[in-house]
Amino acid sequence: MVDSDSDSDPETRKIRNICILAHVDHGKTTLADHLIAASGGGVLHPKLAGRLRFMDYLDEEQRRAITMKSSSIALHYKDHSVNLIDSPGHMDFCSEVSTAARLSDGALILVDAVEGVHIQTHAVLRQCWIEKLSPCLVLNKIDRLICELRLSPMEAYTRLLRIVHEVNGIVSGYKSEKYLSDVDSVLAGPVGEMGDDEGFEFVEDDEEDTFQPQKGNVAFVCALDGWGFGIHEFAEFYASKLGASTAALQKALWGPRYFNPKTKMIVGKKGIGGGNKARPMFVQFVLEPLWQVYQAALDADGDKGMLEKVIKSFNLSVPARELQNKDQKVVLQAVMSRWLPLSDAILSMVVKCMPDPIAAQSFRVSRLLPKREVLDNLVDSNVLAEAEQVRKSVEACDSRLEAPCVAFVSKMFAVPVKMLPQRGLRGEVINSPTEEIGEGESDECFLAFARIFSGVLYSRQRVFVLSALYDPLKGDSMQKHVQEAELQSLYLMMGQGLKPVASAKAGNVVAIQGLGHHILKSATLSSTRNCWPFSSMIFQVAPTLRVAIEPSDPADMGALLRGLKLLNRADPFVEVTVSARGEHVLAAAGEVHLERCVKDLKDRFAKVSLEVSSPLVSYKETIEGEVSHMLENLKSISAGSDYVEKATPNGRCVVRVQVMKLPPTLTKVLDESSVLLGDIIGAKSGQTSKSLEIRRSNIVEDENPIVALKKRIMDAVEKDILSMTEIDKERADKCRVKWLKLLKRIWALGPRHIGPNILFIPDFKSKGADSSVLIHGSPFVSERLGFVDEPIDGDTAPETSSEVTQALSMEAERLESSVVSGFQLATASGPLCDESMWGLAFIVEAYISPFIGQADESETSHLQPEQYGIFTGQVITTVKDACRVAVLQKKPRLVEAMYFCELNTAPEYLGPMYAVLGRRRARVSKEVMQEGSPLFTVHAYVPLSESFGFADELRRWTSGAASVLLVLSHWEALPQDPFFVPKTEEEIEEFGDGSSVPPNIARKLIDAVRRRKGLPVEEKVVQHATKQRTLARKV
Repeated sequence: MVDSDSDSDPETRKIRNICILAHVDHGKTTLADHLIAASGGGVLHPKLAGRLRFMDYLDEEQRRAITMKSSSIALHYKDHSVNLIDSPGHMDFCSEVSTAARLSDGALILVDAVEGVHIQTHAVLRQCWIEKLSPCLVLNKIDRLICELRLSPMEAYTRLLRIVHEVNGIVSGYKSEKYLSDVDSVLAGPVGEMGDDEGFEFVEDDEEDTFQPQKGNVAFVCALDGWGFGIHEFAEFYASKLGASTAALQKALWGPRYFNPKTKMIVGKKGIGGGNKARPMFVQFVLEPLWQVYQAALDADGDKGMLEKVIKSFNLSVPARELQNKDQKVVLQAVMSRWLPLSDAILSMVVKCMPDPIAAQSFRVSRLLPKREVLDNLVDSNVLAEAEQVRKSVEACDSRLEAPCVAFVSKMFAVPVKMLPQRGLRGEVINSPTEEIGEGESDECFLAFARIFSGVLYSRQRVFVLSALYDPLKGDSMQKHVQEAELQSLYLMMGQGLKPVASAKAGNVVAIQGLGHHILKSATLSSTRNCWPFSSMIFQVAPTLRVAIEPSDPADMGALLRGLKLLNRADPFVEVTVSARGEHVLAAAGEVHLERCVKDLKDRFAKVSLEVSSPLVSYKETIEGEVSHMLENLKSISAGSDYVEKATPNGRCVVRVQVMKLPPTLTKVLDESSVLLGDIIGAKSGQTSKSLEIRRSNIVEDENPIVALKKRIMDAVEKDILSMTEIDKERADKCRVKWLKLLKRIWALGPRHIGPNILFIPDFKSKGADSSVLIHGSPFVSERLGFVDEPIDGDTAPETSSEVTQALSMEAERLESSVVSGFQLATASGPLCDESMWGLAFIVEAYISPFIGQADESETSHLQPEQYGIFTGQVITTVKDACRVAVLQKKPRLVEAMYFCELNTAPEYLGPMYAVLGRRRARVSKEVMQEGSPLFTVHAYVPLSESFGFADELRRWTSGAASVLLVLSHWEALPQDPFFVPKTEEEIEEFGDGSSVPPNIARKLIDAVRRRKGLPVEEKVVQHATKQRTLARKV
């Protein structure tokens, strides 16, 4: 393979695919502007760089001054071709970061030198680590340290050092997480199951910090003024001056290295005299000259000769017109951008430190196309061999014509038809307005944002479009997951512009026209059917903000439906559904995302006026229960004393239900692993389930998902046992034994068979009436998850003494599915406000007895349907009602989603900010002052229902001085009892006698949901019947 593609090496080796990732407003698009101005082939004048924001070509992006979608541009630096993808930093658009990261091989991580590491910086570093990108760190806005904070060079160095340490700490945290999970899987799995290469890769990675300025993968820049440098530039400047080699200086210009002017030697801290006054070489030789230039240019009494000296020393050609400009900032920019050009510093770092597609794909292939272990011997060996050959081509980035062609589409994006190039490469008409691309309903054309991983892609080529669920080994049963399509045109993306190309080789990023009807969000393109689909992308958050949408004029309903269909395709993250009440529900990541979706619908896709409802907030329902009372709960469950009993209308089936609260960590694990549980329990057997989204919260790829999930469930239970308030070893052991028994009795999960509620099979020791038979159930989920080695049904079946009992036992088996259905219905709509339940465990004992006085079973079965309806239906309804009553009796509580909220503000606005937080029921967890800056950072948790309009209100109350970022964090139970009535003397004294108690927050939220769903609400229509009320307010 290696020698065969060596002829295509030189060209592919000179490609770099990079994306720019950072927190919002840390300077991504400004940096991109300068790179485009220098290397974009004249599409942007250098004078406009930083002000034009070339990559933000949507009106909404320019208006809000934030990036909202990832866009690509091809740059040429020396003899290298660089595909640059600019991505958003706002949390609402983090799905665009995922699509950009998948198509790139390296990432420029930008961090603001003043604000430091923020919440989204953590998110993009994690994305970078998951997608196996090679990162470089760019510390931006260095000029703010000089002009705004007025730090000394030594203070600035300390600050930069701390930021580099902090970023390295985050990355090493992900590395150790990977290492520990690898060790766990080696210990858990059989010997030799773990691939050797993973372990080695980790060991060599962990020997040193990821980001080291002396390695050349850290740049210090000011994107707005257009200058930047790495250590290498200064090492070259000083090499001849200090008489040292460039390599030695590059190592010494960062860290505790000092220059002794007497001996002209580079020494450590001990070798230098002068006590605390000694300055590291980075301060002395790098920062101090910069500070001097800035002070000379910007201070009124600055030394103007300093600028002349810099121009002379480095032979800079600065036009006299710019030097004589009255605005000192323009003079400074003219000198700095020529002395330390930003684009050279960044692009030389990209070329040197980031891998070419051939090197990158061999490293990333384990993430893109994980190795499949095929356990089934009946598969076609030719198909398997070809699929493995395709994987090897992707690994080698084979760009020969005869190589299998594989590409990945990370998103579809809409372009107005009039923006498409009208002429092809040879001047022929390619997109005439008359022959619209078969999408007559719209002026939008959908292009696929794709990266070619192997082979050559050319226009008019026929390819197979594979969805994430496709499995080449299953042949005909996979028809719905594969389509054949013809590519119409290929374009090179130049920001907003598109440049037609006839073909593109492996390693390039292109836009493809002609796949609009075949791909919804993302897909794998392949020239052969025998190819595994690429693993799915991981999004950092889920779309949680839901609104109902309807047209102002009902006649426009058709246009709205078409518009929603187009929007769903154009946005990688939006979800469009129809609710049970028939509303069209739009789910977005946050308020800014939702506003953009609604604006796109109105102006581009549907072109009708819309009515948007207030946000539909989801809640969950649970019962009161502390982790500290876990043992008591377990004892009451096993004793079977505290239960609710209900009988079916015909009296033949008696249902007893017990309910217990699950430990919080176990609930969280079940909720996070819902996709994987759906695969395991839903028995989508074979490799599809393995390859599907295994890694919802952990980053392990090559691990048996069932073993991993079983271990996570066991760890969660263990963690909850240890977190019991009074840590008593004997109690902990008892809890552990009881939980191990319970985990072997899991019958089903709910709602929808994958939720965070558990149905346990009843204890076989429990007895009903003499002639009745218990519906046993089977530990189906426990078997699937590996808690039960072999099915345990031998000892459970009672002795069949008579024909009647035998017939009842058979009927009990048939009714098992009815009990599960009743449990699913109950957990899907709880008793408080028909919302799904959260973290509850049910034990349902259903006893069937024969009809009294009816010996003949056949007669019975004829009579039943006429009187009370079908018996299975009666059982489902009774189980559902019994479960709901059991929850109501155990002190029900409402659970609401919580946002983690990071706020930054000046000290004088802390008061108004806390006032806003107080009105929003926020819980402040941390307040710290940012070191070296006058800003406070506050961390708080805000309920989802209170978060709408939060950012606007905060800006209004703090005069725009506070910024806020919201990320969905967790679910939390409201402590208030929605049915609270004062009973004790103290309560009556505090709240009144019960008739005048105002409804608490939990009750208000429940009533609001019930009203929205059309359920009955208990409320007083007449508040004060005995008092006469007049409109006049006389005192």
